[in-house]
Amino acid sequence: MSDPNPASGSADKQPATEAELSTAGRTDRAASMTAPKQPAPRPALGRLFLDNLWAANTLTVTVLALVLAMLVGAVLIIVSDPEVLATYGYITARPADALNASWAVVSEAYANLFKGAIFDPEASGFTAAMGPISETLTYTAPLAFTGLSVALAFRGGLFNIGAQGQATMGVVLAAVAGFALPLPPVVHLVVALIAGAVGGAVWGFVPGILKARTGAHEVINTIMLNYVAVYFLSWIIVQNGVQNPDRSDAISRPVDSSAALPRLLGDNLRVHAGILLAVLATWCIAWLLNRSTLGFELRAVGANPDAARTAGISVTKAYVLVMVIAGMLAGLGGSQMVLGSTANALTPLVIAQIGFDGILVALLGRVKPWGVLLAALLFGALQAGGNRMQSYSGISLELVTVLQALIVIFIAAPALVKAIFQLRAARAARLQTSLAKGW
Repeated sequence: MSDPNPASGSADKQPATEAELSTAGRTDRAASMTAPKQPAPRPALGRLFLDNLWAANTLTVTVLALVLAMLVGAVLIIVSDPEVLATYGYITARPADALNASWAVVSEAYANLFKGAIFDPEASGFTAAMGPISETLTYTAPLAFTGLSVALAFRGGLFNIGAQGQATMGVVLAAVAGFALPLPPVVHLVVALIAGAVGGAVWGFVPGILKARTGAHEVINTIMLNYVAVYFLSWIIVQNGVQNPDRSDAISRPVDSSAALPRLLGDNLRVHAGILLAVLATWCIAWLLNRSTLGFELRAVGANPDAARTAGISVTKAYVLVMVIAGMLAGLGGSQMVLGSTANALTPLVIAQIGFDGILVALLGRVKPWGVLLAALLFGALQAGGNRMQSYSGISLELVTVLQALIVIFIAAPALVKAIFQLRAARAARLQTSLAKGW
């Protein structure tokens, strides 16, 4: 009797079952995995260079931040000039007038910025030719110290707002040692520098020990200590033995020449040996952070204090040491304001704003020692060139401060720069946002 539902076709042409299909898929995947893979073609060297050039790495972001700051600064220069601004009232009728006037005022301003900071092609003689570099290095030296102070505290997980107060105490003790101690030349200079470092270290120790022992926030403590240092400076200037007996205003006795930092390019140029000390201090801090056990502990505490404590690192000791060393650096920066060529006596404004500018320098330098030194050099150039901009182009010196602020804003916001210029993601270097981790 035949099957009422005969199978169609022969047995070798039956459709594959689910199990057979799964087995076949596994076999194909195994074969593809065992097959030799063809190496991907390497991109050309020029292509690699262009990809890395237009990527969101630190160098590219920094350069583009400078470009953005200069562009915004150019707009501010144009807006602040009434004569140039008047040409925009009839720009639709004669656009060339507005464009030419804008180019003239911006190019003149930035040309004077360059001539005042780097080199003046029209200068004649050694003193005139080296004057811009001398001024730039003179402004750079104290900023490098205060920038290193803030950067080192950042790497240790602390926000040192007190570099201004630490520098103030440093300049007070350095000046007093400079005119009150009768010592031979070299010894006198060394003692005055040590006194400045000790003054800053003591002023850094106070918020460090308060942070370590009581958990008091270092930002509040350092801000309050800034005010204490400023008022202490104003008070001590007018005390007997400190105030200049030949003057009735608030100014101290002048520092002896034996305690002054030697000038590097002669008496007619202001650059002094403080810039060499700044380079040496940068190398020491770089070695401390990257090569020493103490530096590893400071970085570990800055990255994660709880994990560092679990690993056996004393967080209390790290907080105190990092603030003491940071204060010492700021004190050395402050001492240069009276032992160098900027001034030779204490005044209420002798310290200027080098402590607060040090915060900007540290941010611009990515809180890395050599980056801080380069950032201090840039800020020194802006300050030296800004003086010439004000004198020759009539540009307000406050505009230079605005340029500095713009640079820091763009540097501190790499995502903004990346979005504006459509940068690719960096392959070798990753932009970090944590100050304590060194960015």
